Amino acid sequence: MISFGGESAWESLRSIGIALAVIGVVIGLLVWIGRRRGSKTIALDAALTISGMWIVLNAIGGVVIVFKVFQVDWAELSGRTLVWMDWPASLPCLAPTLSTPPGAVLHCAGTELTDFTVENASLGLRALAGAAQFSSLVLTTLPAVILAVICFNTLRGRAFSRTITRALVGGAIAVLVFGVASELLSSIAATSGLRAVFTPDSEWYPSQFQLTVTPLPFIGALMLAALAAVFRQGLRLQQQRDALQRENAALADDTRGLV
Repeated sequence: MISFGGESAWESLRSIGIALAVIGVVIGLLVWIGRRRGSKTIALDAALTISGMWIVLNAIGGVVIVFKVFQVDWAELSGRTLVWMDWPASLPCLAPTLSTPPGAVLHCAGTELTDFTVENASLGLRALAGAAQFSSLVLTTLPAVILAVICFNTLRGRAFSRTITRALVGGAIAVLVFGVASELLSSIAATSGLRAVFTPDSEWYPSQFQLTVTPLPFIGALMLAALAAVFRQGLRLQQQRDALQRENAALADDTRGLV
């Protein structure tokens, strides 16, 4: 994720533009190196390189997550809870009424307590938070892994192979499992963290777990399964074409033998 702040939208857009320009330069450098080498698969080469870097960086992030579970005494939590935080009284806002004054007015509201850190967290709570973070990390790494598998096999003349099909099917299962696990574990860890801090008689103690599963993991898994079916069909057509070519070659040999 690329994020920058500024006093105006243009300052933030300028910072975002600089970051995107740097990424463009890196991609352009990869394309230029490919052209210098006379490569005819520049796009595949660049995609394989970038996906490889993506995987390595996320692997480092996974090591950091595991390290934090066992080496620090705090847990970073991010998930839905039933604890509602009212806006501070010093914030100028207007309670909802039947009559609204002219001009832009901020209605008083609040927000769920979703992102916070628990100090002196137990090993169990740190492990639960780490599992939620690790599931999200795996979920963001899967596209790079699938892309790397497709590019690697295509560059070696195996654009339609069982390896790619299996990778897509496995990716579909992994997206579904880790997508659902990421959403559930984040909320469970956040609520468990608040329960570890507050006593049951506290007004901040969450009495229930607020668990939510979005359709995104199911949609992502369905898309990968459909893509696997496309590659499977391509593999079947390629095998039929190869078999037909072998039959034609054998028939040509028999014809020459008769002549």
